[in-house]
Amino acid sequence: MKNTELNFEQGPIRPPSEAGSLLLRVTRNCPWNRCAFCSTYKGKKFSRRPIEEIVADIDTMATIYNEIKNISWKMGDAGEFTNRVISSVFKDASLPDSFRSVAYWIASGGETIFLQDANSLMLSTDSLIEILNRIRRNFPQVIRVTSYARASTLKQKTVDQYIRLKECGLSRLHVGMESGSDRVLKLIDKGCKSQQMIEGGKRVVEAGISLSLYVIPGIGGVELSEEHTRETAQVINEVNPSFVRFRSLYVRPKTILELMRSQGKFNPPGEDEIVMEIRDIIDRLYNITTTIVSDHVLNLLEEVEGKLPEDKEKILAVIDQYLNLSDEEKLMYQLGRRGGAFRSVNDLYEPGVRTRLEMAKKQIEKDLPGGIPEYIQAIKKRFV
Repeated sequence: MKNTELNFEQGPIRPPSEAGSLLLRVTRNCPWNRCAFCSTYKGKKFSRRPIEEIVADIDTMATIYNEIKNISWKMGDAGEFTNRVISSVFKDASLPDSFRSVAYWIASGGETIFLQDANSLMLSTDSLIEILNRIRRNFPQVIRVTSYARASTLKQKTVDQYIRLKECGLSRLHVGMESGSDRVLKLIDKGCKSQQMIEGGKRVVEAGISLSLYVIPGIGGVELSEEHTRETAQVINEVNPSFVRFRSLYVRPKTILELMRSQGKFNPPGEDEIVMEIRDIIDRLYNITTTIVSDHVLNLLEEVEGKLPEDKEKILAVIDQYLNLSDEEKLMYQLGRRGGAFRSVNDLYEPGVRTRLEMAKKQIEKDLPGGIPEYIQAIKKRFV
């Protein structure tokens, strides 16, 4: 087979923590596809890929991996994946994009694979095991295989089935919990209830598979904010997932949530209110060993990270440091953070920073009628 014919299918998204993973598409799009905040799969139909196609893609990935190794031998690098070998693959316009995908994976360590798209658990356990075994056969160096899953799907598999999947290499499931409040879940048409998340999540945890739950601070709007934080914390306490990852609310264009906002049916909280929601959720977490992660550019406070229970007070102190700023300092920090200049509240006090921010603020207010808030919204839009 010619190099130009070596291709495999990949889907549109993966979690930020899987940026270096090789993407293997086992389902297409989302089986629910009705969440009010999401536009990723709108207008697209869900389907399970035939197992023959998936296995063929894994074999193609392995062939490309070996072809890149052959390139290394030809360049005199003894089959090693050196920087110049990887660079040569990226620069070779005659190679298909699939080669660059595998090369990037190799450069990122070549040890993790992510199963796409939105809900790989829609496949039977036996089919998933066949896929996992094929991965292990072709890539024995892989140490982590992960996937998205829907909360409503988690409880459709038994603990024993999860144990079988773990034994074959499934390491982690990423699940969009969004909220623990059933009223919020209904508001955003999530298609599941908190009890499903609890029951399914407990099964995953019991089987020893790492569970990563995603929470959207602000998704209940102003009206359901307190309920959202209280009941989200309650679900997390019951499940005790390996990770809780915050994804601060941004109302995306052309979504149902945007329409709801324009009709006055959804009132999104502001930056400070979202930060306060994150604080309230974390403050309510007890007797669990979850790791808090803030690995998304939409989160205002990147430092909100740590292992519970030992890092809880440190995390809350970071949040309180921001909340105790004056209104002017908060605005300056938001400007610096959204503009990419800050990674910590302490950056606000670096020499010369305030002067530069004041100059930037004056220019923004001169150029934009909405001032800094309009500027920040424009930056967020670029992020998503």
